[in-house]
Formats: sequence, C-alpha cells, structure tokens
Amino acid sequence: MKLKKRQLMLEVCIWLFAEVLLGYLGLDNLADYSEYLKERNVVAVLSSH
Repeated sequence: MKLKKRQLMLEVCIWLFAEVLLGYLGLDNLADYSEYLKERNVVAVLSSH
C-alpha cells in the first residue's frame, strides 16, 4: 500500500510540474492532449469489463 501511495504522489508531482511548465511555455495544448490520451486508455479498460 505504501508503494502505491508513493507512486501516486510521484505521478501527481510530475503531472503538476509538467502542467505548470507547459503552461508557462505556452504549450498547454500538449499537456491537455496527454491527459486525453490517458483518459482514452481508462475508458477502454472500463468498457472492456
């Protein structure tokens, strides 16, 4: 359980850093696209059950 919590915190920190950096550089659309790709995989997993 502790490892999953650490992994989640790491992913959130990386996502937050990338969101801020890309927003600062004006590349926020790239960050939005990566979120879209991640959500698409979740929908595919949910619909396969």
